[in-house]
Amino acid sequence: MAQPTTSPRQNTLRRSPEPRPAGRTGESGSRPRPKSSFNWGLALDRWLTDQRSTLTLGVLLMGLAGGLLFAFVSYLLHGNADQSAVDSALSRPLAESGSETRNWLGLVGASVAHAFVFRWFGVGALALPVIVFLSGYKLVFRQELVPLNRATIGLLFAAVWTSLIIGYVVLVTDSAETASVWCGGIGYEVNVALYSLFGWGNLAFIGFMLFFFVVYFFDVSKIRLPDFSRKNPSRVRPYADDTLQTFEDTEVDEAEAEADLDEEEEQPPVPAPVASAPVPPAPVAPVSAPKPVSEPPAAPEVIAQSTGVTLTIKNRDAVADQEPADELAATPAPTYEPDPFEEDDLVAVHGLYDPTLDLPQYQYPTIDLLTEYANSRKASVSDDELTANKERIETTLRNFGIEIDSIQASIGPTVTLYEIVPAKGVRISKIKSLEDDIALSLSALGIRIIAPMPGMGTIGIEVPNKNREMVSMRSVVMSDVFSNSKFDLPVVLGKTISNEIYVADLAKMPHLLMAGATGQGKSVGLNVLLTSLIYKKHPSQLKLVLVDPKKVELTLFNKIERHFLAKLPDAEESIITDTKKVVNTLNSLCIEMDNRYNLLKDAGCRNLKEYNAKFVKRRLNPEKGHRFLPYIVLIVDELADLMMTAGKEVEQPIARLAQLARAIGIHLVVATQRPSVNVITGLIKANFPARLSFKVTSKIDSRTILDTGGAEQLVGMGDMLLSSNSDIIRLQCPFVDTNEIEDICEFVGNQRGYDDAYVLPEFVGDDGGQGDDKDVDLDNRDPMFDEAARLIVIHQQGSTSLIQRKLKLGYNRAGRLVDQLEAARIVGPFEGSKARDVLVTDLQTLEEMLKRLKGE
Repeated sequence: MAQPTTSPRQNTLRRSPEPRPAGRTGESGSRPRPKSSFNWGLALDRWLTDQRSTLTLGVLLMGLAGGLLFAFVSYLLHGNADQSAVDSALSRPLAESGSETRNWLGLVGASVAHAFVFRWFGVGALALPVIVFLSGYKLVFRQELVPLNRATIGLLFAAVWTSLIIGYVVLVTDSAETASVWCGGIGYEVNVALYSLFGWGNLAFIGFMLFFFVVYFFDVSKIRLPDFSRKNPSRVRPYADDTLQTFEDTEVDEAEAEADLDEEEEQPPVPAPVASAPVPPAPVAPVSAPKPVSEPPAAPEVIAQSTGVTLTIKNRDAVADQEPADELAATPAPTYEPDPFEEDDLVAVHGLYDPTLDLPQYQYPTIDLLTEYANSRKASVSDDELTANKERIETTLRNFGIEIDSIQASIGPTVTLYEIVPAKGVRISKIKSLEDDIALSLSALGIRIIAPMPGMGTIGIEVPNKNREMVSMRSVVMSDVFSNSKFDLPVVLGKTISNEIYVADLAKMPHLLMAGATGQGKSVGLNVLLTSLIYKKHPSQLKLVLVDPKKVELTLFNKIERHFLAKLPDAEESIITDTKKVVNTLNSLCIEMDNRYNLLKDAGCRNLKEYNAKFVKRRLNPEKGHRFLPYIVLIVDELADLMMTAGKEVEQPIARLAQLARAIGIHLVVATQRPSVNVITGLIKANFPARLSFKVTSKIDSRTILDTGGAEQLVGMGDMLLSSNSDIIRLQCPFVDTNEIEDICEFVGNQRGYDDAYVLPEFVGDDGGQGDDKDVDLDNRDPMFDEAARLIVIHQQGSTSLIQRKLKLGYNRAGRLVDQLEAARIVGPFEGSKARDVLVTDLQTLEEMLKRLKGE
């Protein structure tokens, strides 16, 4: 296989004599681009710098400017006659429409002028050809008639303001039918809106726009009124030591200052009174060190420094009465301290670090991979049905002596929300107790009463629709809310009752607990969450740890192993199904969490976002272990099975990750179909503030997952309640089919990925350090046995993690070293969660033991 060449945009963080090979994900190097890739940016730069290209483009722009000018002027003269021809151009033959056009540039000129003049700026559109001409002139002659940027801003403002002022005249004279071509659509419509708001004050608003532009465009703040209180134009300010120093009121022009310097060099200055002798505006500082008062000055000149001006004052004695030399000498000259990092700024040399260059050719999944359900049913509730339901609700409440003031309905994809305002004196609890009676009167499967609606001052009654709307995954992914989302981990959860698409940030949740009975949409909800992440994140930014005890739900994602999945070093498959491997994976994530916190501590950052931002700006050294850290999302499909088989071994690492892993970018999504207290324990529940429940079988299960009832009243098939920040939101989960998941994973899996899945740290169970002496061969000791023994004795701590951390070894090798140390009687036996006892107290005794083991 041919070796790839080095990309011109390497992710190099430090200069080194030899280039370091790019490693797998997490290392500082990026994967180089293949030889066959074409650099479009370089080709475009070459084309733009070619004199022939700029000459051609410049002449084209100048010709275009002339054409626009002819078209605009012609339209201003004959625009009323050309409007009908332009409007009917698409419905009639071109020859017929062109023959009726009176514009000098024919139908094209009339159409372009119709847009710029009639619809937009009116007479102000004449500024546009001037801008185009100036741009073309600059390209052809490589110089500017006037400053192009400043002229463009001024001409664009002139176009808009002219349109507005003429539009005001057209409006007040009621001559829109004949003169609207002069003001354009912008000028007339804006004036109509402003006139309805301010009346005759509209003109003041337009005038203030001109004043505002002139102040900032011409920098009017520099204009100052003269001071007529003195004959002298300078002001005198007394200092604390009664020394007088003068300051000029206006800025000294640099050219004038240089001329003054030339004159002073030709003739010596004559001392003058303070009131008439202008002095430069900056403090005076000597070039040499200051001298004591008793000593004469070493040099007869002082250099005063100011912005862009250096003034030499000769004959210091002549001005000593006005400005004491000692005071001037005591003023230190301003010094410039260069930024020590500026001379070797890696960002200036290499640019920002881009983690996506690990897979530069990666393409995000396209929207075509998702099915478009053209014949999907929409939630349709007729006006007659709404009226009938309102009357039934009012009748039922009135039968129990409850009067209401008003009732309104909002139709959602799954349910219709009826909001009622009870009459004064009605107890809310009385309405809540009538839930079953209202459901009976409406012949509904089950209703849910929200009393009161948060922040609304009403009581909500949710009634299921007879014809439900299916929310497709394609429709929510195509929405602007999701596609334009700037969240760190955006996940789309569904549609609300008001038909708004609900997108949440998993990084802010920061963990999600899901529950629901069998067949109510829980597995589909997990697929929706995973699909959202894959559509929005690059493989270098996100890694997934998938735990599937049922062995069939998440197997489709095996195809994206080399892109998004993470696993243990010795794992054969990335989808974790064995309970023992689940325990090891959870503890491995805890080790990854501790390692990341150490990196954040060394970098002086508080969370993953700050750390990665610092790394992207090349302020962290990868030679010290720093690397770009992707987000890690742990998905557990069935927690109940793990709790039944592993219990505390699963509960403790999950609770620890939920407590601490938020800041370092590890987030958990745990699902279960049995939300009982022995599965969702208090330790787990307390660390999952965001909880999502599909339909459950009992009110007890609803209270276990949501701390309130209501989940037992859902209608199934993706109908769910989301509890976040003490708010309960009802959503309809989108539907994503198995075929869609297969297509997405196939699309991603067929692209070039990493060499392997993201490798998590090694972990061996607590009994991995146990072992009998007869199972350990001390004649075949680890090469780092002596170093590990000295480390243990120095720290007096028999810990596997200490060896792993200090010697930078994997957990398996560190465990074998501890076994050998135990067989050599350097550390004591395994004692559960406690660290092993260190049996050797000093290094001298240890060295003697090591010599005996070597046979010396």
